Amino acid sequence: MASLISLAGYPLTAWNRTRAKAEPLLGVGARIADMPDAARSADIVITMLEDGPVVLQVITSILPLLRPGTLVIDMSSTRQSEALQIHDLLKKHHVSFLDAPVSGGVLGAEAGTLAIMAGGALSDFERAEPVLKIMGHPTRVGPAGCGQLAKLCNQLIVGGTISIVAEALLLAQAGGADPAAVRAAIRGGFAESRILEVHGQRMLDRNFVPGGQVKSQVKDMDNILAAARDAGLRLPVTSLVTDLYHHIQETFANADQAAALLALEALNPGKRLGASDDQF
Repeated sequence: MASLISLAGYPLTAWNRTRAKAEPLLGVGARIADMPDAARSADIVITMLEDGPVVLQVITSILPLLRPGTLVIDMSSTRQSEALQIHDLLKKHHVSFLDAPVSGGVLGAEAGTLAIMAGGALSDFERAEPVLKIMGHPTRVGPAGCGQLAKLCNQLIVGGTISIVAEALLLAQAGGADPAAVRAAIRGGFAESRILEVHGQRMLDRNFVPGGQVKSQVKDMDNILAAARDAGLRLPVTSLVTDLYHHIQETFANADQAAALLALEALNPGKRLGASDDQF
């Protein structure tokens, strides 16, 4: 994502808590900062971090360096309440804020085709839009906090659909059908989805080499339930899917989200999809 911004001609200063992770950006013309004072002269500051508490920690550390009128765009996946907390903090210092999490994985980031869900003032979104379009397809979905809400909706669908695909393929095999043929047969019908295409094949191959990771999905599922509580909602299917991912978090935290299949197999001793060795 940062490479695309630099290659598009924007002057880019990069900072990472682990400097070595930022150094490849030198090859695309970026400047690497040793300290977060990279934000001192920036018009736009973009954060992409592990979770809400880390985002708050980093933004708090650079807050004295931000000029009034600076636009901070957080593209991490956090809780809606955390995005609102950061928005309120920055507002007191006359700094604008968008929460703009993404979906599309590593391939989408590399190709500049990420789905970008932005929450914030329309004027701030319009200011950010040219930069966001370099990384993907931005859509403003409401005021501050709504970008994270949209991402949680996305992850609810992703996590739930991965679990359903795992159940469908395991059912096909347990019932005597060829699960690969069943997947091929239902593709193109109403059950077709990117999840069936990508993660369905991963499950058949037993390929759990991480793209999106189980630990990230657990975080997202927990955040979905927190948002539901804040909104006064009960989401029974989401609760079940969350339990499924929690079941394998300690053992397969870094595995791909398709490892939901492993949690399902653990609930059904003796039932296993395919004969391939597991890949991690």
